[in-house]
Amino acid sequence: MAEPTVTVSEKALHRRGRLLADLRAHKTYYIMLVPLLLFFTLFSYFPMVGLYNAFTDYDFSKGLFSPFVGLKNFEFLFRGGMDSIIWKLTRNTILYNVAFIVLSNVCQIALAVLLRELTYRKFVRVSQTMMFMPYFVSMVVVGSIAYNLFNFNYGVMNNLITTLGFERFDFYKTPEVWPFIIVLVEVWKGLGYGTVIYLAAIMGIDESIYEAAYVDGASKWKRIRYITLPLLKPTLIILVLFAVGGIMRGQFDLFWNLVGNNGLLLNVTDIIDTYVYRSLTVNFSMGLGTAAGLYQSVFGLILILTVNGIVRKVDRDNALF
Repeated sequence: MAEPTVTVSEKALHRRGRLLADLRAHKTYYIMLVPLLLFFTLFSYFPMVGLYNAFTDYDFSKGLFSPFVGLKNFEFLFRGGMDSIIWKLTRNTILYNVAFIVLSNVCQIALAVLLRELTYRKFVRVSQTMMFMPYFVSMVVVGSIAYNLFNFNYGVMNNLITTLGFERFDFYKTPEVWPFIIVLVEVWKGLGYGTVIYLAAIMGIDESIYEAAYVDGASKWKRIRYITLPLLKPTLIILVLFAVGGIMRGQFDLFWNLVGNNGLLLNVTDIIDTYVYRSLTVNFSMGLGTAAGLYQSVFGLILILTVNGIVRKVDRDNALF
């Protein structure tokens, strides 16, 4: 006896019935998704229409109907090869973010392990609170603190230098020192937040593992090396993947509030975000700013897909997707 055939329309009706049944069964969860969908639609997907400006000679009076110029804006950004604007911006953005990721995670893990090993719990709680405070400080305030530290005429650092008998040092005319200052500020500001995350992961490790290692004669250092650090690997990988996903987003508030629009420092401190901001507010070039932003997004997408692919091949369970 031949089996009854199912038409395409019947399959579609069956799928629609299952979808409606699922909506009715989980309607509360779907309703909770509505604000999220609205948020991303209004603030992420709808503004993507503006990407068209990357291919126009933007005129504020014409908006999206500005003259189409094709890849002219991208040609300007890439003109000069290794000396091009976009190469300098990409180099600075990636190098700074790699330094942020590596140094921040190393310091946070080290501090979390140290706090885990301390036995005086009151000191640990006070230390966590003190370390967490910079995370809530506005970057505008941090910029003001930096200015009062490094100002040539009355900055704390120059007052200290002159007190020791040396000549004043003009930080804001010396590009070489700013990579170290910027990285130091970023690591300091995020230290408490990252430490709490790693400390929470350490506290989730089964205490019986440590007890068994102690009974077997493992020293404190060996327990850290062979138990704590390996079990922190999944947390580290996830945090690094998230950070890599935003590696082309260069902490605009950090750079702008510390350096601003100082032309003497742009060669070593200019990143894609600050260039886009200047293009839109100082140079009034909507096309160049949008082209740089589009390049930033596409490059970041390719980067996160590549890194996630590498992680998936090495350790599939810890990949994002």
